[in-house]
Amino acid sequence: MTGGFFALLDDIATLLDDAAVVSKVAAKKTTSILGDDLAVNAQKASDFASSRELPVLWAITKGSFRNKLIILPIAFLLSAFAPWAIVPILMLGGTYLAYEGAEKIYEYLSGHKEKKESQLNLSEKELLQVEAKKVNSAIRTDFILSIEIVIIALGTVLQQPLFIQIIAVTVVAFLATIGVYGFVALLVRMDDFGFALIEKAHNQKSIIHKLGRLLVISLPKVIRALTVIGTFAMLLVAGGIFMHNVHQIHELLHFMPSLLGELFVGLVLGSFTFGIHLLYSKVFHKESTND
Repeated sequence: MTGGFFALLDDIATLLDDAAVVSKVAAKKTTSILGDDLAVNAQKASDFASSRELPVLWAITKGSFRNKLIILPIAFLLSAFAPWAIVPILMLGGTYLAYEGAEKIYEYLSGHKEKKESQLNLSEKELLQVEAKKVNSAIRTDFILSIEIVIIALGTVLQQPLFIQIIAVTVVAFLATIGVYGFVALLVRMDDFGFALIEKAHNQKSIIHKLGRLLVISLPKVIRALTVIGTFAMLLVAGGIFMHNVHQIHELLHFMPSLLGELFVGLVLGSFTFGIHLLYSKVFHKESTND
C-alpha cells in the first residue's frame, strides 16, 4: 500500500518535471511574440496622466488575466475536437491587429497630436471615459496577442499528454502576463525613480544624480520609440499569421526577407481593412447628415 502511494508520488513528480521542461521549450517558442506583446502593450499603456498610470495598468492586467481564462479552455477544446478552426481564428485576429496598426499610422499622419492636446479641455468625467475607452482597446488587443501566445505555445506541446499540455501552456500564458505588464509598470514609473535618485544625490556631478537625470530624460523617448515599435509589431504579427498560414502569399513573397514580407502583408491588410472602415464611416455619416 505504502509502495503504491510513493509510486504515485513518483509518477506525479515525473509528470511535473516533464511539464517544467516542456514549459521552457514553449516559452522559448513564444519569445518573439512576447517581444511584440511588450511593445504593443507599452504603446497602449502610454499617454496617461502620471497619477493614473498604475491604476490603468492594473485594469489592463486584470483584463489580460480574464482573457487568458477565456482563451485557455477554448484552445484546449479546439485542439482536442476542432483543430481545423485554429488557423481561421488566428487569421481573424491577425486582421484585427493589422487594422489597429493601420489606424495608428492614419491617426499620426492626419494630425493625431492636435486631437490629444484638445483633451486638456475635457472634464474629469470625459477624461475617465477616454481612459476607459483606451483600456478597453488595450484589453481587446491583448486578447488577440494572448491567442497568439497560447496557440504558439500549444503547438509546441501537441504531442504531449493533455495534462502536460494544460500545465505548460497555462504557465507560459500567465507568466507572459506577469512579465509583460510587470515590465511595463516599471517602465512607466522610470521617471519617478529618476526624480527620487536626483533628490538623494548630494550634488549634480554625482553618478546618482546623472543616472536619475538620464532616466527622466530617457522616458519620453523610450515611450515614443515603443509606440512606433508597438504599431509595427501589430503589423508584423498580423502579416506573419497570413505569411505562415496562406501558402499562396508565402510563395508570392518568398523573394523578400521574412520580416519585410510580414510587414508588407500587414500594411496591405491593414490599409485594406481600415480603408473599408473609413469608407463605411463616411457613407454612414453622409446618410446620417442627409437624414
